[in-house]
Amino acid sequence: MFRSSLAMALVAGSAVSLTAAIANAAVAGGLVPHRAVYDIQLKQASERSGIEGMRGRMVYEFSGSECAGYTTNFRFVTRIDTGEQIRVTDQQSKTFEDLAAGKFRFETKSFTDDQMDKDVSGAAADENGKVMIELEEPAPRALELADSRFPAEHMLEVIGNARKGKALFEARIFDGSEDGDKSYLTTTVVGPSRKPTASEAADKSTGLVAGEAYWPVSIAYFDEKASGDLLPIYTQSFKLYENGISRDLTLDYGDFILTGKLTKLEVLGTGDCH
Repeated sequence: MFRSSLAMALVAGSAVSLTAAIANAAVAGGLVPHRAVYDIQLKQASERSGIEGMRGRMVYEFSGSECAGYTTNFRFVTRIDTGEQIRVTDQQSKTFEDLAAGKFRFETKSFTDDQMDKDVSGAAADENGKVMIELEEPAPRALELADSRFPAEHMLEVIGNARKGKALFEARIFDGSEDGDKSYLTTTVVGPSRKPTASEAADKSTGLVAGEAYWPVSIAYFDEKASGDLLPIYTQSFKLYENGISRDLTLDYGDFILTGKLTKLEVLGTGDCH
């Protein structure tokens, strides 16, 4: 859900009265509309990465309901110090997912130093056990992919398996990232439910979820077309609450690792169907 194709490209060298209602929505299996802000810091980087420092901010806004569809607005801005120059990257995306109809729309724009690197948009739909893609930008193109989960559908699956105590499962995901023309094999590992520590419960930035139990989750993404040993191209780890809110991110791109601390959380509704 927090994938950042632009960050990977740069490494390659291309540059709370709602509490009760929200609790009920979580028990019913719904995802709560919210806006989360994360401060991003560099945890470690290999010499090969060419990165000496990195910091940034990620804003994730999730709205809608399971019956009306979910809209996600995502923005990830980073300031990268290579030792010789400072680069500012800006990835922006907007998606809409209709769970009932099995349809998904996506728009992604990425910039480096205010210059556009990529502009991708299109639509995807579940049809007869396949995912049919209609790309609009950068050029009209139609293609067919293997059966895949869309992002909100996959998040509901993660929460469902976590409730059942299923610690390991695989899924293919299409999220419209990169060039919008491929899906990714994923392996998800879910740890046992944990109660917050005293410091976590006292963290005011997490608002109404501060005192709630969570699952530690790790999702590894694989490119099945890669040659040799199948290693993840990207891994994200986070603490996941039953209503879909996440905190304490770790984003592992191989040559460098970022951390994301939740600094502001705003609930935008209950997520109930009306």
